[in-house]
Amino acid sequence: MTQSELKDFLDAKVVQYNNLKFIESDPIQIPHQFSLKEDIEISAFLTATIAWGNRKMIIRNAHKMIELLDNSPYDFILNHQPKQLKSLENFVHRTFNSTDFTYFIKALQHIYKNHNGLEAVFSAYADTTSTQAAIHQLKKVFFELEHPQRTQKHISDPLKGSAAKRINMFLRWMVRKDNAGVDFGIWESLSPSSLSCPLDVHSGNVARKLGLLSRKQNDAKALAELDINLRKLDANDPVKYDFALFGLGVFEKF
Repeated sequence: MTQSELKDFLDAKVVQYNNLKFIESDPIQIPHQFSLKEDIEISAFLTATIAWGNRKMIIRNAHKMIELLDNSPYDFILNHQPKQLKSLENFVHRTFNSTDFTYFIKALQHIYKNHNGLEAVFSAYADTTSTQAAIHQLKKVFFELEHPQRTQKHISDPLKGSAAKRINMFLRWMVRKDNAGVDFGIWESLSPSSLSCPLDVHSGNVARKLGLLSRKQNDAKALAELDINLRKLDANDPVKYDFALFGLGVFEKF
């Protein structure tokens, strides 16, 4: 395909998948339960954190996380008493367990009380071309408190070679305005043009078949290559193609 043909093909796939039907089988359904900005972003952040593995299990365990926060994540984060954290003791999603979940609650409280919230942390360090340095800074802020060493692995760092798939997905949810009711677009301090595609096995394999990616590993270098090529197709909204790449890989076995 020529670049023009590739763009037409992927644009059509974006239209096919970037619509309300997408929510039914996707973890983004969790934050769609809420209307308060802080509830949306906190539930989205927690959901994205455990978004690896079987999608039905991700959705089931994300619902469980929110139930453990009394279905009011922002209020729980700000106002919980230490004894309430005991209710988290049996939570586990793959390698993310109650120790990690408990620290995430404490870290999020620290961020909302002392750093003006998640959006403020990201917007302080993002620029118009990339959010990857901002993800690195988020990890530093997130672990300012005393924490279990094991929990650090659950926040990726692009500056240490990670594609940071889950945080890039979270940022797509928060920043991208899709006018289709899927992505929220509630963080107006960041630009959709600075976002990176959530790179995983599915999107990576499809991107390679389409000539958008040559690097074999799904790491930070691969993400930088994919960023360049997706920006050639749409500089203002490059991560809309996540819907196309993911849809082709997961639903069409492309």
